Amino acid sequence: MGAGDKIDHQAEVLKGKAKETAGHAADDPELEAEGQGDQATGHVKQAGEKVKDAVRDVFDK
Repeated sequence: MGAGDKIDHQAEVLKGKAKETAGHAADDPELEAEGQGDQATGHVKQAGEKVKDAVRDVFDK
């Protein structure tokens, strides 16, 4: 996984966590759900990068 991609995906997860927390504090279920969605998207992107890295490692050997 490229360092830039890793940072971008982690930033998306953190942004989602912030939205979720703000939504919870403001009693805004829509914002809270949006934050959870952003976190899920970031996690899926991280998983995709890990799969690409694993495949690359197998073929590099």
